[in-house]
Amino acid sequence: MKVLIFNGALERRPHSTSGLVSAYFTDKLNQIGIENRVFNLADSGIPLFDVTLTKTPNAVELMNHLFTEADAHIWLAPLYHGSIPGVMKNCLDWLEISARNSRPYLTDKTIGMVCWADGVQAMQGINAMDSIAKALRAWTVPYSVPIVRGELYDKHEPSQIDSAYQSKLNLLIQLIVKKKIETITIE
Repeated sequence: MKVLIFNGALERRPHSTSGLVSAYFTDKLNQIGIENRVFNLADSGIPLFDVTLTKTPNAVELMNHLFTEADAHIWLAPLYHGSIPGVMKNCLDWLEISARNSRPYLTDKTIGMVCWADGVQAMQGINAMDSIAKALRAWTVPYSVPIVRGELYDKHEPSQIDSAYQSKLNLLIQLIVKKKIETITIE
């Protein structure tokens, strides 16, 4: 099983929220022997979606390969003005180049979602991601993790995730891994 952690934030700071959450997922997936990779949108070089290009950009080809190769994804996004960052949606729009594949877009991939906000509105970002994932023919886990960013960090160890959120993130991992293990392919 391969899990892609899609970091849709444009944060490059070493102790950013997206960096902390990505590292948490990577560590936990490694502990249980699940192959995983983080796709950092900030470092990807994905251009604006343009269907008029005659050649697909290399960064887009690589992104499409990583997204379609993974069995499951975990999407991470900050809430910006009521939704996910536009660059994250732009990146996902590039999955259009897989439209002619025998299994286009994210057909039958399992997607788990995490969104954070400074207030209590992170569910809006999850709802946006859910709509996009379903439009791309993926299956979304019926559990997601909306985060109030001010409550994410452990009060005694600010570089660590609070135990309540660790439990929620662990449950998301368990549901993603369990679903893929129990899936039976019908041809």
